[in-house]
Amino acid sequence: MTKVEIFDPALCCPTGVCGPSVDPELTRVAAAVFTLEKQGFDIKRYNLGNEPGMFVENLIINQVLHEKGPDALPAVVVNGEMLKVGEYPSNEELAIWFGIQESDLKMKKPTNLLDIKFK
Repeated sequence: MTKVEIFDPALCCPTGVCGPSVDPELTRVAAAVFTLEKQGFDIKRYNLGNEPGMFVENLIINQVLHEKGPDALPAVVVNGEMLKVGEYPSNEELAIWFGIQESDLKMKKPTNLLDIKFK
């Protein structure tokens, strides 16, 4: 089974919606990770600001931080191998790694509409 670990820089939250402007890349990654987790895939995100121990314990990430500093983040480890440094995985890459269709990672619009009547 594929295991993907994403090591984020220090963020206030993984969605990127709590700052003065929304980072669409963070929102895309958060949605993709949520969808994959919901489907039972082994994918984890670690935030340097909240979980520094994970960055110390992972020898590959620890080495990246020593050599390049925290500006090298985000970094992506797949099955214990560093595959990306300085950028998040695309939805296409996530789909390939987990053996699913890229379209499975897109947020689906709700199909049930509410019929609300105001007086």
